[in-house]
Amino acid sequence: MAVAGSRPMPLLLGAALALGGLPLLSSPAAWGQAAPPVSSPRPPAARRSFVAEAVRISGPAVVTIDTERTVLVQRGAAAEGFPFMDPLLRQFFGLPPGALTPLPPSQRTERGQGSGVLYDPSGLLLTNAHVVEDSTRVTVGLSDGRRVEGKVVGADPVTDLAVVRLVGAGPWPVAPLGNSDSLQVGEWVIAVGNPFGLDQTVTLGIISSLNRNAAKLGITDKRLELIQTDAAINPGNSGGPLLDAEGAVVGINTLVRSGPGAGLGFAIPINRARSIAQQLVSTGSVSHAMVGVALEPERDASGAMVAGARVRSVMPGGPAARAGVQPGDVITAVGDQPVRDPAQLTQLVERNGVGRPMDLRLRRSGQVLQLQVTPVELSSLVRRGG
Repeated sequence: MAVAGSRPMPLLLGAALALGGLPLLSSPAAWGQAAPPVSSPRPPAARRSFVAEAVRISGPAVVTIDTERTVLVQRGAAAEGFPFMDPLLRQFFGLPPGALTPLPPSQRTERGQGSGVLYDPSGLLLTNAHVVEDSTRVTVGLSDGRRVEGKVVGADPVTDLAVVRLVGAGPWPVAPLGNSDSLQVGEWVIAVGNPFGLDQTVTLGIISSLNRNAAKLGITDKRLELIQTDAAINPGNSGGPLLDAEGAVVGINTLVRSGPGAGLGFAIPINRARSIAQQLVSTGSVSHAMVGVALEPERDASGAMVAGARVRSVMPGGPAARAGVQPGDVITAVGDQPVRDPAQLTQLVERNGVGRPMDLRLRRSGQVLQLQVTPVELSSLVRRGG
């Protein structure tokens, strides 16, 4: 007697083979396994953003700058410290009352860090003056791991720019320099540097404003028209490059606003930095023309700013005072160039240079006057004012 259900098995097996195999036995999904993903190869360039490409172009030229400076610490006098403060001990050792024995100052080494960017194949790099100020030793770290001694070629505190030359034959990576005069508000920019000692940090933002005067930020000892950006710039980013979308350097990062309104960074336009660097390399110093006036915006009766630069004060004995400029005068033009605001007037004086007369048109008590003033070197005015 045949057992019921014993014959259909070979038939089902044969049918399965005829249909192309045993899916229940051969398919990983049937056993609870995930099928291997099907992927088509995609070239790396398709995944690369313009930020990555820009950093590829200029990133190797971004460096870390480690500095050391020796600081003298003034110490008191021996009689001010233990044990000679006790009158009985002073009498025992034969010291007269109130006698002081001066102690020589001690030395302390302070260390700092910043960023920079190589712009010349001979080993020249741009950074901020405050990064290398008073340094006794400068060590530059490159992106490929090399650490090289650096020598400060020159520094200009007025524009907060410095040039450092690497010691050695290279070869050195170089970042291309762009044209900061062609920038527009809203363009993408990329900040590269070493904030908090974290090498090759990249942040992205846009240009928030152009020609931002440093005086409006409360910085009165600098002569700067800055690029404002929301790309994050943190301590240690100082001196690093601000790149455009093509990877060219359009600014040197220098300031970050802290406290209320934090999140804004500022960079020195590269066209200005290039000019300063050329002077530092050729002469070791930078000439800054001044006429000896303090300026403020001109305003109409409603308080709105209008064209012109109002003279708030005049330095006694300075070029403007000798030319007859008075507080309250409104300077409206330099030669044939109308003056929009105090920042533009400062730029026009700087471009005019030292020792070359310049014609000022100004308004005083409703009258239009023409005066000629000859700018002098900033340092001479500072010495005179001091």
